[in-house]
Amino acid sequence: MRLDKFLCETVGVTRTQAARLLKEKRVTVNGDIVKSGAVKIAEDADVEFDGASLRLSGPRYIMMNKPEGYVCSHEDGHNPTVFVLLEEVGAEKLHIAGRLDCDTTGLLLLTDDGQWSHRVTSPKHKCDKTYRVWLDDPISDDTAEAFTDGVALRGEKSDTLPAQLEVLAEKEALLTIHEGKYHQVKRMFAAVGNKVVGLHRESVGELVLDESLQPGEYRSLTQEEIAFFLP
Repeated sequence: MRLDKFLCETVGVTRTQAARLLKEKRVTVNGDIVKSGAVKIAEDADVEFDGASLRLSGPRYIMMNKPEGYVCSHEDGHNPTVFVLLEEVGAEKLHIAGRLDCDTTGLLLLTDDGQWSHRVTSPKHKCDKTYRVWLDDPISDDTAEAFTDGVALRGEKSDTLPAQLEVLAEKEALLTIHEGKYHQVKRMFAAVGNKVVGLHRESVGELVLDESLQPGEYRSLTQEEIAFFLP
């Protein structure tokens, strides 16, 4: 495929605009600046525009280590959004599969594959989510049993599904839930008289946050990781 046609399809520009981008030396192919739109590129060519990788087609699947203070939406009048951390062309086409609160950190999944994200978030699939939780008060001896039995949350018609609590320290634990009610982890601990002061999502289903990712960093999922949420 000609490079200018590739740019038209991936960046969403006209042939004339593509020629201008090339002239401005904003496009590289396999690390080299290319200024001619007539250049033919291979299917596996590494094409970048302003430092962001371009791919011709196919859905995108991204894992991010969400930092504190960022909201999971495209726009917010008060806080920065996680999308400003993405150096991705067409980032506005991505959506979040399972949002996290502004003050919650950890594993965040972004994609443009609606069916895939539905399997991550739909209550029907009961996808496990494990959080590391820091509490204001010591964890009481009966908390794990209460979570296994299910607790009543204000405004909900039914108790939470059985959840597993692994106490790590006096005020620290791992909690695995199988649903995704609004602010569920915080509300569960509030229901047993405690307060969450720190929350970090470590895994979703079989997918575990890559420990090499610093807060705000991200990477594409591997084919094996993508397959965790395929039928």
